[in-house]
Amino acid sequence: MGLFTKDIKTMNDLFVHQLQDIYYAEQQLTKALPKMASKATDPQLKQGFLTHLQETNQHVTRLEEVFKMHGIAVKAVDCPAIDGIIEEADETAGEVADKAVLDAALINAAQAAEHYEIARYGSLIAWAKQLGRNDCAAVLAKTLEEEKATDKKLTALAESKVNLRAAS
Repeated sequence: MGLFTKDIKTMNDLFVHQLQDIYYAEQQLTKALPKMASKATDPQLKQGFLTHLQETNQHVTRLEEVFKMHGIAVKAVDCPAIDGIIEEADETAGEVADKAVLDAALINAAQAAEHYEIARYGSLIAWAKQLGRNDCAAVLAKTLEEEKATDKKLTALAESKVNLRAAS
């Protein structure tokens, strides 16, 4: 089912489709984060990826809760956007020999995923509220706040040392 197909006729259809999309994305990230952690050379970055992996597992659980709250089956649909972000990160990481530059590239890849998730969760929260599902919105908001916090931590790490090392 494509985003703008006849299968999406109502706001509820759109909400459900995007839940399925972000569910797939979070599952893919649970596979990508350990790989990113193994490639990272900065100890703080490596630990940050592992910490976010634990959060991401919780995000998957929360999404499953939202599916149940909304009375629909837990289901993922392919998300070409997250697949592309992860593929690009893998390709870039494979091309960078300098480990300091690799850490900067890994932060960039992680932030691309975070920004995608922030956009999706923001829309899902707005749509849940529009559908009268403040209960679902509240659960999704917890994850949105964690995604924003992770993005801020990545920015701080990049600006305080990783980018400086990569540039020298």
